[in-house]
Amino acid sequence: MAGPRYTKLVQSLPATVPFVGPEEQERTRGAPFAARLGANENTFGPSPKAIAAMQAASGEIWMYGDPTSHDLRAALAVHHGIGIENIVVGEGIDGLLGYLVRLLIGPGDTVVTSDGAYPTFNYHVAGFGGELHKVPYADDHEDPAALFTKAKEVGAKLVYLANPDNPMGTWHEGSTLTRALDNLPEGCLLVLDEAYVELAPKGTASEIAIDDPRLIRMRTFSKAYGMAGARVGYAMGAASLIQSFDKIRNHFGMNRVAQIGALTALQDADWLEQTCAWVAASRDRITALAAREGLNALPSATNFVTVDCGKDGDFARRVLAELVAQGVFVRMPFVAPQDRCIRISCGPEGDMNLLADAFPKAFAAARR
Repeated sequence: MAGPRYTKLVQSLPATVPFVGPEEQERTRGAPFAARLGANENTFGPSPKAIAAMQAASGEIWMYGDPTSHDLRAALAVHHGIGIENIVVGEGIDGLLGYLVRLLIGPGDTVVTSDGAYPTFNYHVAGFGGELHKVPYADDHEDPAALFTKAKEVGAKLVYLANPDNPMGTWHEGSTLTRALDNLPEGCLLVLDEAYVELAPKGTASEIAIDDPRLIRMRTFSKAYGMAGARVGYAMGAASLIQSFDKIRNHFGMNRVAQIGALTALQDADWLEQTCAWVAASRDRITALAAREGLNALPSATNFVTVDCGKDGDFARRVLAELVAQGVFVRMPFVAPQDRCIRISCGPEGDMNLLADAFPKAFAAARR
């Protein structure tokens, strides 16, 4: 019996998942993690007002969500001082990246990113037949000048840059990116992933005009707002580009309860401020734990801290394995030389206490 007739492109691709989830790791190890500090989830959780709003709306789950996410987009437009026509809401930044790549990239089109940057973007590019070109990090930062130079060399249609960066937690001032954008080649679009920008120092967000056709900016409710499981992200850009998403996006992809929760979370500025303070305190504690082991923690503008383990990737993988064996879920960068590090998400005091107990034991075991 004949099976489905897959496209040649699909036949050429491996069946893969960019990240192995903690749930899969728990199934493999036969036990739950005591501390979930690897996925950059905001373990402080969403605004209690958002939780209450979602609970109240759960009885309405029989209804589809608004396919235009109008109320959330209108509130975001006011929040950012832009037009509602400059915003599209989607299933997290991951979903929006998929839509954007579908809009712009076909077989053989060239795309530039950093070697070791967010792999889900690469997954989408491969899925639509794009050709990826990568440049190395510079001093553990993404390198805008190198990215844009490579884009000129290969005639790229898209350049991906995260600010602040995942997996390193480093960042550029927004003004640096504004100046660098003048070197972006004609006809190339910069995808600026700002998933962590609410947690970053003032001045990190770029002030580039919303109608600049060279740029699309992506934000999320998964990080600072603590709603990773709700899958709500949004993109901001020129109205003509944003309107193009309506040609191909899943119009009923947004969960109704999630839309209501995100709207309420956006309006609770006090909770966001408190969360940022908790994250900052947790970053300080992780940095101090690293210092006690004689290690450097990279300055971070995110809800995680990347710790330089001081040796090579094999040693860092041993440290990670020892932490996991103690029930502390963490991750690490995938590409050398950044793979000399481990990446630890911020968390509340209980999680930090578990980490503090496991951390020296893991390094002692890895050094044997």
